[in-house]
Amino acid sequence: MSPRENPFGQVLVALVTPFTTDGEVDWPGVEQHIDDCITAGADGVVVTGTTGETSTLTDPEKLRLVEVGKSVAAGRAKIITGGGSNETAHAIHLYKQSEKAGADGVMIVTPYYNKPTQAGVLTHFRMIADATDLPVILYDIPGRTGIPITYETIVRASHHPNILAVKDAKGDFAEVSRVLNNTDLMYFSGDDTNVLPHLSIGATGLIGVTANITSTPYRTIVDAVNRGDLATATAEHKRVEPLVRAIMTHVPGTVAAKYVLHGLGRIGSPRVRLPLVGPEDTEAYAIETSLEAVRDIPGADFSNFRPDRNAAAGGALPKVPGTTR
Repeated sequence: MSPRENPFGQVLVALVTPFTTDGEVDWPGVEQHIDDCITAGADGVVVTGTTGETSTLTDPEKLRLVEVGKSVAAGRAKIITGGGSNETAHAIHLYKQSEKAGADGVMIVTPYYNKPTQAGVLTHFRMIADATDLPVILYDIPGRTGIPITYETIVRASHHPNILAVKDAKGDFAEVSRVLNNTDLMYFSGDDTNVLPHLSIGATGLIGVTANITSTPYRTIVDAVNRGDLATATAEHKRVEPLVRAIMTHVPGTVAAKYVLHGLGRIGSPRVRLPLVGPEDTEAYAIETSLEAVRDIPGADFSNFRPDRNAAAGGALPKVPGTTR
């Protein structure tokens, strides 16, 4: 299959959404964090995805995140909108509005909770892709949605001119290789532990949670793979492994990333929105213990790490327009 032009970038950050202590979006914090990620090496930013707490963001917040991302990126990185909805009509509306807001691409997650058949999954993808001119990444994460995108569905979806890529959080490397052999889809690693293995079999890049802390190591890994330097890519993969373990092992990645970013002084609050809550003491201790193995990670100076377990405790409800909360 002939390769397609990549409209997404290669080092994409699955962006956390910084909140204030009372659970409102911290817009100055969002701007600073996006700029930090791009400056550190990201050439793509996925806003309103799983890591951005899309399920507890309002539609106006999601659209403003696209607008703010475009403004801050200023052509330095692509802004991809994730999340969508498990209701096809609502997802179409959101993606149309996101296109108007300036998004460079959309990431469509497999419909969650409904548990549709593969015919329903394919129809969902095709109808959304029909409704926008933006390039599309399909998001295959059965651990969260309850259903996979099967090989046959991926191949059928690949014939749509707007569907260009898959974010893989399924970890079936044999299937990834088969898809890459039989379609011209691009693949993005959706599991931080599997970035280098995915790249080694032909993936285009990554959409990473740990990249919120620093995207510099991932820039190094991707650039090394691009020039065929597996030794450098492997050395950087090994160096970043303890940080990946700290972020992705003990609590949901969003929670750990915000806890660490706050401890580094990079965001004003580690708050997440309920039903997510900050790490309990034992979980915070496990994160901090994992971080003790992190040494000389470019873009993250852990000598200045000052965790605040009290600030991270609990969650917060957003104020919803038109209601009292």
